Amino acid sequence: MKVLKFGGTSVGSAASIRNVKKIISGVEGEKIVVLSAMAGVTNSLVQINECFKNGNVQEASVFTDLLKQKHLEVIRELIPGDNLSVNNHVLQSFEKLEEILHEDHSENAEARILTFGESILTYIVSNYFEYEGLNNTLLDAKKFMHVSNLENPDTHKVGRLLEEYLKDKQKNEVYITQGFVRIDKFNRINTLKRGGSDYTSTILGAAVQAEEIQIWTDIDGFHNNDPRYVENTHPLSHLTFEEAAELAYFGAKILHPQTVSPVIGKNIPIFLKNTFTPDAQGTKISNEVIRRGLKAISAKDDITAIKIKSNRMLMAHGFLKKIFEVFDAQETSIDMITTSEIAISLTIDDTKNLDAILNGLKAYGEITVDHNHSIICVVGEGLIEEKNTARLFEVLKDIPIRMISYGGSLNNVSLLVSTENKIAVLQALHQKLFVVQKEEVYN
Repeated sequence: MKVLKFGGTSVGSAASIRNVKKIISGVEGEKIVVLSAMAGVTNSLVQINECFKNGNVQEASVFTDLLKQKHLEVIRELIPGDNLSVNNHVLQSFEKLEEILHEDHSENAEARILTFGESILTYIVSNYFEYEGLNNTLLDAKKFMHVSNLENPDTHKVGRLLEEYLKDKQKNEVYITQGFVRIDKFNRINTLKRGGSDYTSTILGAAVQAEEIQIWTDIDGFHNNDPRYVENTHPLSHLTFEEAAELAYFGAKILHPQTVSPVIGKNIPIFLKNTFTPDAQGTKISNEVIRRGLKAISAKDDITAIKIKSNRMLMAHGFLKKIFEVFDAQETSIDMITTSEIAISLTIDDTKNLDAILNGLKAYGEITVDHNHSIICVVGEGLIEEKNTARLFEVLKDIPIRMISYGGSLNNVSLLVSTENKIAVLQALHQKLFVVQKEEVYN
């Protein structure tokens, strides 16, 4: 069994969906195909939910109608013949979406709205495949994607539920299901958070002990830096699970931050491929260490730095424990941390409970908060043991660095900078760590 995931841009139009069918047809053996919503659809559903939340049901209905027309047009392009039953199902589904807008707003209603895009698209794609002679079985992810703990999904439970569910389903080489959606610990519809279809694919891959997982996007795998801001980047042919996890967590947009965690201990390789250039090599993520040293640089935005300064901290047993308990109580993760004799500086990327955190911290000292920062992450197997890694600190003479995390991992050095300096740091690091080093090798 293989798991193939296609992101929003990969299924963003009728032409793209035809291309996806061609790719799937060329993959031998049984496969589970995980689909995101069409490009832009989840953003529209977020708008619909915001209108709904604010009581603007009429405005929400306008957005809903636009989405309905978008999907009906795709059906007309993909299934130009007898598409009446498909049209009717889609129209009925949108009626149900409209009905949600007349309920009281709740987390459950919000989740049902936000996961609508995956449900409607998988139905359309399944019927299109059948129309083209590619037999498949459409699966409802809500029947088996029971994920109570986002950080530590029970893949054995998912596998068991899927096995039971498939007993009543027609056996096929192609199974199609929705990404992003899950059933939470309260047995309610919920999400795996934005970008969570990647996570769906690896949870399923671990659950069925897949031969491999293919994640198809619109880029040729991981690049060694962010091509949006840095010229002459190049795709990486291979990364270890640890390297990929660091890069994804610290901002690389190609992967959901938790994607690799379900398969790290199961030796299931992940292949990142480009839907629009399927013959390109892409990136393989596995346990293999092909090369040590510097691999890539990524950046994570919307970081808030918090400094706790206290003269009482010196030699105070249990001080750090008390600080961490404040964040634990608010279910807020810490990205970076540095300490001195009288101060702790740390960063978070989720400020939802910031006021409560600050209120909890004020008993322990003077608090300073800095917003609009970015974490620049330099990654590579055994990175800090490489002599050329020291070059990254040369950026200190040109650009102010707020924090440095060095030595916590052999594979990662992280710098905290003001977001206004992010692009300059990415470009400077690329020049010092990739371009200059390459020139020296050839000279």
